[in-house]
Amino acid sequence: GWAMPTLKLQARLAAAVYKCGRRRIWLDPNETSDISMANSRANVRKLIKDGFIIRKPVKVHSRARWHRRQEAKLLGRHTGVGCRAGGREARMPSKNIWMRRLRVLRRMLKKYREQKKIDCHLYRALYLKAKGNVFRNKRNLMEYIHKMKNEKKKEKQLADQLAARKQKEASYREKAYKQELAR
Repeated sequence: GWAMPTLKLQARLAAAVYKCGRRRIWLDPNETSDISMANSRANVRKLIKDGFIIRKPVKVHSRARWHRRQEAKLLGRHTGVGCRAGGREARMPSKNIWMRRLRVLRRMLKKYREQKKIDCHLYRALYLKAKGNVFRNKRNLMEYIHKMKNEKKKEKQLADQLAARKQKEASYREKAYKQELAR
């Protein structure tokens, strides 16, 4: 029986001419005899011009399913024990969590210092405390700052009261001394 000529060479040349893969080359099944005669790139180019050899469009690689799954993941689906491939440290490294927290705290301290809410000495003390893992989060640090400021205010008030009392006593003593002299 008559065997159909193989068009391997022609397909390879067409792929090279089109700069695409062999799978995207379509050879017209009705023109196999003409195509099989082509044995050079020039001949293949002519067949391409005649429309006997066509480059097929790129296959669709849809990401619709991926998008659907991502949306479900945002709702917390597909994140159970059975869907996890990496260990806890691989999925969410504790170092990353630490860096994120420390950067947040340092940013806040810097902002407070620029706004003159804390002085440079308190800033330095709190900076080192933040590095030493004293504060859990921003709110924790904020409460601590308020506490420190209140304590400072109280100390200042006490010191002022003490100074006032001392002055009062001194003025009394002065008065008493003057009266003593007057007698």
